[in-house]
Amino acid sequence: MGATRFLAAAAMVLAGGATPAAPAPSCPAPTATSAYTREVARALAARTDVWGDALLAARGGPTYAGAARYLQPLLYARGPGGAPLTASGVYYLPFGLPDGADGTSSVFLHVADGSQVVARHAGGRALTALVGAAGGERYGSCLARLTPATLAGGYLPILETEYADAAGDRYTQESFAGRLHGKLAAFVRVTADARAAAATIRFTPSPVAVTVPRGETRTVAVAWSPSAGATTIDAAAYDAARKSVVDYWNRRLAEGMTISVPEERVEDAWRALLVQDLVLTWRYSIGNPYEEFSFPEGVDVAQVLAEQGFRQVARAILTTSLTRPTDRYPNWKRGERLLASAEYDRLFRDTSYVDGATPALQRYVTDLGKQIDASSTGLLGRERYSSDIADSVLGLHTQAVAWAGLRGMADVWAETGHASLAATSRRLAARLEAGLRRAVPASERRLGDGSLFLPARLLDDEKPYGSLVEARSGSYWNLVVPYALASGLFAPGSTEATGAWRYMTLHGSRLLGLVRAGAYALYGRSAAFPVSGTDEVYGINVARFLADDGLADQLVLSLYGELAAAMTPGTFVSGEGASIAPLHGEAYRSMYLPPNGASNGAFLETLRLMLVHETRDAAGVEPRGLQLAYATPRAWLEPGKRIAVGGAPTSFGPVSFSIDAGDRSAKVTVEAPRRSAPASLSIRLRLPHGERLTAVTLAGRPWTRFDPSTGAIDLSGRSGTLALEASYR
Repeated sequence: MGATRFLAAAAMVLAGGATPAAPAPSCPAPTATSAYTREVARALAARTDVWGDALLAARGGPTYAGAARYLQPLLYARGPGGAPLTASGVYYLPFGLPDGADGTSSVFLHVADGSQVVARHAGGRALTALVGAAGGERYGSCLARLTPATLAGGYLPILETEYADAAGDRYTQESFAGRLHGKLAAFVRVTADARAAAATIRFTPSPVAVTVPRGETRTVAVAWSPSAGATTIDAAAYDAARKSVVDYWNRRLAEGMTISVPEERVEDAWRALLVQDLVLTWRYSIGNPYEEFSFPEGVDVAQVLAEQGFRQVARAILTTSLTRPTDRYPNWKRGERLLASAEYDRLFRDTSYVDGATPALQRYVTDLGKQIDASSTGLLGRERYSSDIADSVLGLHTQAVAWAGLRGMADVWAETGHASLAATSRRLAARLEAGLRRAVPASERRLGDGSLFLPARLLDDEKPYGSLVEARSGSYWNLVVPYALASGLFAPGSTEATGAWRYMTLHGSRLLGLVRAGAYALYGRSAAFPVSGTDEVYGINVARFLADDGLADQLVLSLYGELAAAMTPGTFVSGEGASIAPLHGEAYRSMYLPPNGASNGAFLETLRLMLVHETRDAAGVEPRGLQLAYATPRAWLEPGKRIAVGGAPTSFGPVSFSIDAGDRSAKVTVEAPRRSAPASLSIRLRLPHGERLTAVTLAGRPWTRFDPSTGAIDLSGRSGTLALEASYR
């Protein structure tokens, strides 16, 4: 069955059997060119990140424009078996208004081509927008005549599209989810400019149909829900509902830290992804089979949102996680919950959460302790590799996360009056660490290219992979091992950390700074190498590892790779995985079960770490210092540009700073955290290429503690508001 026929047949099933109006035969879906397909295959076959390396080698370093030129945009959403997730095959955006910190399952799914609004779940009841002379052409059905979707204000959950019908008439559409008589409803407004022929705007199933005479322009707005149907509303009612949505989301975003950077696309993505994750909270996705609490990904999102300042949401996710069973890979789940709880408490000193969570966490410690005490190796027992691989292994990722969780909660319990539990956790962590320090050297392999292979399967003679996505086991290695690399087990700059990073860069771990994966849910298990995709869900821990190891340019590359290739342009939606090699010959790329809260979290975490990064002690656990603006793009400090962060939670209390770049100088203000003093505090000016710091003043007096070559200014031991001026040439 051809791709177009397959999409149409599956769409009928998902739309409940109703056949939507089809695009005109003269407007076939665009296909990938042979030249594009060959170039993509060449990049996928390489063991190095050829595109990313080219961006890193450019004089100005990675940029969004540079990253965006390599791949076609993401547009299609797929579900189980490769079936389209919507009637048109185009992805949707979930719009809702959560009542509190737990997100909401009450959403409307707004398809990004403007064709439909679907209630609650893909395949549910839908409102379809039709246009054209007789009102029989599905809005957005001809992609060549569709202007890609954007969000109002760049980030608000209000979808904006433009479309031209087969006759040449033009339409604009806006849609969102808001309150009508106290209940959530979908609002859709369409304006028709009948410049070429008489036009009709029609919504089905409903009696709403408006004819627009040739040469005239008219607007129709409707409110729709499955229970009440579609009714026309006047401009005042529509505007009032829209304003309410704008006000609501701006209030919610104000609960977290503030970020201002001189790149509007980055700011828009940051806000839009926060909106999505505040709807999803603990949900891996919404409106599809992935609407579930997924481990470890859901706990990752809790950590990310805590670092963004959304304390109540992070706490709600963690509290929900404790209600879920610890089956399939229980040690990994226990370790993740221990670690995330420890990191949450470090940011917010929430004794009530610790006291409430301790009974469950204590059971985890007891279970882990029984395994460690009974083990001849000092390791935890074997368990399932991951949700997709049933092999029973001594997982490096599982063991390292459990170690970090035990160490982290030992410190928290020591500070909150649980001395005996703290001592037990510290003892178990020490024994587990000793086991890991024996098992890792016994399992690792030094390769001829100077890299170090750290097996995910300890003590099982796992062989290094020539290219990580050539084999399914290699693809999953690339997803899980970063959990160990980010755990603190391997010190920054250590033989293990540098060797593992070299292995990743030389053996197909990344593409445009993104996490590569087999993307089997999209391509199937039988797809031949180099066909593969990406899975940025697991970019969260890669970003943490890159920040710990001081790989600033790689973080910048990841940020732009995520913007350009891991999410949709203009609306910032991503799935669990994304296609890279053309799927079914289609020009536009596909995602698996979007949206995805953890994939969103990868961008949020990357941006946060570029601006605020905590360093740890030699043991890899205790927070030691703060690095501010250590990995920003160099173009962000061109003359007239500004970087600012406000109220960023850290283990030492909230921190704020700003950098205002002038011509050969910059004004810098740092509000040092007040709860406790970090052992080290520094801010870095990542100046445009070729420029070096020459002088710094603090409160008008010369300050000599700076590194001219790196742009780092050491402020250790200083407190309060610090006003600096830096000169460079």
